[in-house]
Amino acid sequence: MLKSLFFFIRFFLFWLLFFFIDRLIFIFINHQKLAAVSFKETAATFYYALPLDLSMTAYITVIPLLSYIYWLLNGRKIIELKWVSVYNTILVLICSILSVVNFNIYREWGSKVNSKALGFAFSSPKEAMASSASSPLGLSISLLILLTALGLFLQHYVVSRKLTFTANPIWARISLCVVLVGANFLLIRGGMGVSPITQSRAYFSKEQVLNHASVNTEWNLISSLISAKMTKNNPYQYLDSKLAEADVKALYSPLKDTTINILQTKRPNIVLVIIESFTADLTKTLGNENGITPHFDSLINKGVLFSQIYSSGNRTDKGLIATLAGFPTLGTGSIVKWPEKMQKIPAISQPLYKSGYKTSFYYGGESEFDNYKAFILSHDYQKLIDKNNFTGNEMKSRWGKFDELVFQKQLEDLNKEKQPFFSTILTLTNHEPYDLPGTSKFGKADNIANFKSTAYYTDSCINAFLTNAKKQPWYKNTLFVFVADHGHLLPKNIHDISTPQRYHIPLLFYGDVIKDEFKGRKFNNIGSQTDIAATLLAQLDLPTKQFEWSKNLLNPYSKPFAFFSWDNGMGFIDNQQCVTFDNVGKMVLYNSNEKDPIHTSKTLDYAKAYLQNVYRQFIEL
Repeated sequence: MLKSLFFFIRFFLFWLLFFFIDRLIFIFINHQKLAAVSFKETAATFYYALPLDLSMTAYITVIPLLSYIYWLLNGRKIIELKWVSVYNTILVLICSILSVVNFNIYREWGSKVNSKALGFAFSSPKEAMASSASSPLGLSISLLILLTALGLFLQHYVVSRKLTFTANPIWARISLCVVLVGANFLLIRGGMGVSPITQSRAYFSKEQVLNHASVNTEWNLISSLISAKMTKNNPYQYLDSKLAEADVKALYSPLKDTTINILQTKRPNIVLVIIESFTADLTKTLGNENGITPHFDSLINKGVLFSQIYSSGNRTDKGLIATLAGFPTLGTGSIVKWPEKMQKIPAISQPLYKSGYKTSFYYGGESEFDNYKAFILSHDYQKLIDKNNFTGNEMKSRWGKFDELVFQKQLEDLNKEKQPFFSTILTLTNHEPYDLPGTSKFGKADNIANFKSTAYYTDSCINAFLTNAKKQPWYKNTLFVFVADHGHLLPKNIHDISTPQRYHIPLLFYGDVIKDEFKGRKFNNIGSQTDIAATLLAQLDLPTKQFEWSKNLLNPYSKPFAFFSWDNGMGFIDNQQCVTFDNVGKMVLYNSNEKDPIHTSKTLDYAKAYLQNVYRQFIEL
């Protein structure tokens, strides 16, 4: 009977070896990020990975274990294990596919494959294919074949193909079953500790690539899928609730409620341009990059620039909500994923609509993507234009219609629109796989060149739009607001997901409606994408109280700060310091002022209090 236990030992060994190979490939793919890391620290990844690898293997073992118990208790002597080979083959193929997807997602998002990525793939397969088009296809296919082949090879030589049982009394067989079930349960749970195993068990390094490599990909995905369904409990309960609320209240309580009035009128037309991936690094003014956005840089000298603005998150769904609703990201996603909650938060379009504005939204892609349409139509946008409003003969990318066509459509419609109007456009061309309708300004050597080229293209579209708009009678009474939906790793390719530079974006108010004395003015205090709502509405003398997560950037008494987050990570920045924190590993990832531990602690408390309160409100909605 005990000899049959070798089946489980060999079964566990096989899966541990498979996860070892998967991790080795992940580290190799990301080796450039580990150039300064010692071999010893890199090798430690495999040791710290064992608990989650064992837990995942124990999950996989459940079905073979139940079958083993059935055979054992029924007195079988010899069992052929062909079905186990089929079972393993299917799982090897699934895990190999997940691993290759993970390699590519990590390159783009800086996080492992999770429920968001899976939901993206199933709910919007066309967009998912378009987003993945910039991934190296040949390498991905090669890795898939390699992982699958190695998995099948290992299975052939490691996993037993036959089980032999010897006669034993029933009490001994039952006892063995209890021991096996108990041992497997403990491996799944991660031991006999007070709390079950989490990703934190795998975290050990200051290098996030190693921590992410250490976390089992399949285990992480399962955990993410389970967590995505849990909206009743606050996973970010760091501080006493009253203290956390007091901290956040202090952030949004200026000594004086006032504003610098930069507009010549209280009822201008407003065109809000949300630019895909328009990170500050693309511009000469903020990123010291020459020739990528020449037209936008020229606008800065004639408008009002907010030079220290940070996006709320790292994806468009987060940036859209932060910009239009002034609502921050949730640490693991955006409120737009929960329509019943999303509909309860305000948006800029609502008070403008009630004040007599004609409202419209333009997007060249599928407006159903990521619940954009649900948000737009539930927040008093009277008109929604997306790819379905264009003819099939017009040029398009894999994401939808190119920016120039959407700007042209918006301009045509605004020429017939009753004033005042509030019109929003969300661009899309500057998104992977970086398709272009014409020649690439910076070539196609790599993704950096492609990214620069699509950014240059969008910049030229903005210039053409403004050039034509200037010929229209409504132009002189129009405020143009330009902002990015989020920052980006490119074009510099040096900013990790946990660094503030990854979230630095431009915010520009532009137009003849701005008073002459403010044209070319730069405001350098720290601010957030979420602050657009309060800032814009204050210029119109409209109430801002309902936008409780938004502050007026043109109020000299507003506290300068910004909060941003990514998948289970968060950052807080003010004029003195920036601190970012990993919610899984419970560690500081970035600290711009390590010599001041007191202020570091306070800054971190602000970040924790902020996310804790945002999520609390999300639960209560």
